[in-house]
Amino acid sequence: MTDLLGKDDYHRIAGALTLPDACIIGGERRAAASGRVFQTVNPATWQVIASLPACDGADVDAAVDAARAAFDGWSRLHPSERKEIILRLAALIEENLTDLAVMESIDSGKTILDCMTVDLPETVKCLRWHAELIDKIYDQVAPSSNEHVALVVREAVGVVGLVLPWNFPLLMLAWKIGPALAAGCTLVVKPAEETSLTALRVGELAIEAGVPAGVLNIVTGSGPDVGEPIGRHPGIDAVSFTGSTETGRRFLSYSAESNIKEITLEMGGKNPCIVMDDAEDLDAVAEHVVNGAYWNMGENCSAISRLIVHRGVKDALVAKLIAALDDWPVGDPLDPATRIGPLVSPEHYGKVASYLGDAKVLHGGETSEDRYVHPTIFEVPGNDARPAREEIFGPVLSVITVDSLDQAIGIANDTEYGLAASVFTANGKAALRAARALRAGTVTVNSYGEGDGATPFGGFKRSGFGGRDNGIHAHDQYTQVKTIWLDLA
Repeated sequence: MTDLLGKDDYHRIAGALTLPDACIIGGERRAAASGRVFQTVNPATWQVIASLPACDGADVDAAVDAARAAFDGWSRLHPSERKEIILRLAALIEENLTDLAVMESIDSGKTILDCMTVDLPETVKCLRWHAELIDKIYDQVAPSSNEHVALVVREAVGVVGLVLPWNFPLLMLAWKIGPALAAGCTLVVKPAEETSLTALRVGELAIEAGVPAGVLNIVTGSGPDVGEPIGRHPGIDAVSFTGSTETGRRFLSYSAESNIKEITLEMGGKNPCIVMDDAEDLDAVAEHVVNGAYWNMGENCSAISRLIVHRGVKDALVAKLIAALDDWPVGDPLDPATRIGPLVSPEHYGKVASYLGDAKVLHGGETSEDRYVHPTIFEVPGNDARPAREEIFGPVLSVITVDSLDQAIGIANDTEYGLAASVFTANGKAALRAARALRAGTVTVNSYGEGDGATPFGGFKRSGFGGRDNGIHAHDQYTQVKTIWLDLA
């Protein structure tokens, strides 16, 4: 585990940081072509901490031109050369781990505990994993006659737009640039407007690592000014998007109305956790549920949002959840003792807080300083209640009581989303039957999680389609499959 400093140390580091203030286009730090800027704030204080380029279509054009010019050189590098460059980038991120963790915290409101122990280490691990995979993925020879050889090869899809969410700024950057760079693609990255700092800093480190000019371009700005031009750009061959379902729909429209570029979407979730009356060790179950529901303030597309619990253990489990929340203090995100920090923006705070009067509160329901929503447990009468159907994206858990596993599975699947799900039971057959029946891209049994870097992550239904992040499968969205047929006769 990463060694942690004290709260005062992290505040001192935050005060001494030099924050990025320029985009990365063609291997150079640039202002927006228009000269416009926008301000980014620290969610813990609502104070402005940086002014960043407010880019638009002209900057996207420049980034695409740079990426297009760099594509042949990067995609044709020997795989081992791309591997070494990505490994150097991972090493530089690791060397700057503490500064990046603090930068991530003050930009997003994420706790320094999570940044130091999860986000930064996993970012480094992700880049190294995909770098090491580059020279270990083999193409294929298809069965054919003695007069023919049939090769099935993968080639980089081209210039790729990567559009990132605000909840895991650095980790989602790694999830996308790791396999995309490994595949040989050149990139135009749009960080979330709320959380752009660490992506820009990684862009600076990429130059230092020797990533060729134009291979990794970082363009900041709003969705209409930068995201839409990326989605509509005829020089972009594919887009990988993580974010809301509403915005994901737009990228499908942009593609259809432009060059029919490939679109991969990882979007929302309303993730169920089923706990049956034979679940072993309710204390352990409670720890998993609390972590799944409140990690990253619930600002997590795979967060446990609906606890679907058997009537026989419902009261006992809720009591253990409330007790476990004693270890989740709310407060200063730069204090390593804090588990719940502020929500990312005033707008998002208002959205999450609007749910607090919608159901019977079993625990929590408080807010503070117009920034913090305290961990909340609702009891809802069924799956039709607003908190049980809508993605809240905050530290709010809805409890639904059931009498059987079949009823639990039916309620779990009664949603437009299908990203993640969990089931807790001591019956192995029931666990496997539930895992097969649950309509979700990741199902965990007797635990909460998303798998690891080697397992594909993505959703069913309105949670997304078109490809997966993580694992070997992540490379599929950044490559095209080509058949080469040789006639030997």
